[in-house]
Amino acid sequence: MARVYYDKDADLTLLEGKKVAILGYGSQGHAHALNLKESGVNVCVGLRDGSSSAAKASQAGLEVLSIADATKQSDIIMILLPDTEQAKVYKESIEPNLQPGNSIAFAHGFNILYEQIKPSADIDVWMIAPKGPGHLVRRTYEAGQAVPALVAVHQDATGNAHDIAMAYAKGIGSTRAGVLETTFKEETETDLFGEQAVLCGGVEELIKAGFETLVAAGYQPESAYFETLHEVKLIVDLIYEGGIEAMNYSVSTTAEYGGYTRGPRVITDATKAEMGKILGEIQSGEFAREWIEENNSGLENYKKLQKQTNDHQVEKVGKVLRDLMPFIGQGSKKVQDVSGG
Repeated sequence: MARVYYDKDADLTLLEGKKVAILGYGSQGHAHALNLKESGVNVCVGLRDGSSSAAKASQAGLEVLSIADATKQSDIIMILLPDTEQAKVYKESIEPNLQPGNSIAFAHGFNILYEQIKPSADIDVWMIAPKGPGHLVRRTYEAGQAVPALVAVHQDATGNAHDIAMAYAKGIGSTRAGVLETTFKEETETDLFGEQAVLCGGVEELIKAGFETLVAAGYQPESAYFETLHEVKLIVDLIYEGGIEAMNYSVSTTAEYGGYTRGPRVITDATKAEMGKILGEIQSGEFAREWIEENNSGLENYKKLQKQTNDHQVEKVGKVLRDLMPFIGQGSKKVQDVSGG
């Protein structure tokens, strides 16, 4: 059983006299920077020249510097740039400005596991990975709660890497909810698999396939939307709060029995076998190589697939119906508007 750490296991005073640079001010970046600031940590934000996020960070009362200057002035450098941009930025702006004993930190292990970034032996390398999007990391912190996180140490040059990482986790609030010990390999491979096979790829394709099946059978697209997309949140909330058993307890016995008997006809042994192949591609580095090459060649396939999804009928119907339900997200900003890229 992996160890889980809480507030009592972390010492925020270890960050006293240290400066933390948050590189990037997107979904995770804005949350980490603001949470740390409100925890009393000396924090700055490092951004690329011309970043559209500079004004937002400044308006939030944060010190904004170039990536090179932020690195040069800081003891802990948390890299929250997109995975595919990190290696280039590291080589050009971070690595030349590091000092022995600095910490390089990540919220995802992609670039370390797949050796796109190779820090020198005198640098601590660790990870604090909140298990939720940045807007929730921020929102729960403000509410006195938290999103749990993972902690991993890849390189312990100073002998204090784990303790510093836990202090950082406390600064962003995650020790309130629990911080699970892991490794860069485990975090990266399970995270990619979860995204591809279940949370993003699996759920999205299941929704689209269900919607298309109902529409093709002659049902109204609006009815199909409610049954295959809108109600997903209701079911997921029940699972999130009490597990699968609690969800089945809360729905009708008709729904429960139908799920037991028909669900395995949708998610079959062939589906599980394909999941195994997907995991194998992640473990071998095949997916990482494919994604890096996609970025290097201009993202043509990515943009095509993105457009196909955004143009899908379920999205068009959903936009109309959500406009008729202003209570959805009432009091909250759209996630697209919370922070800049």
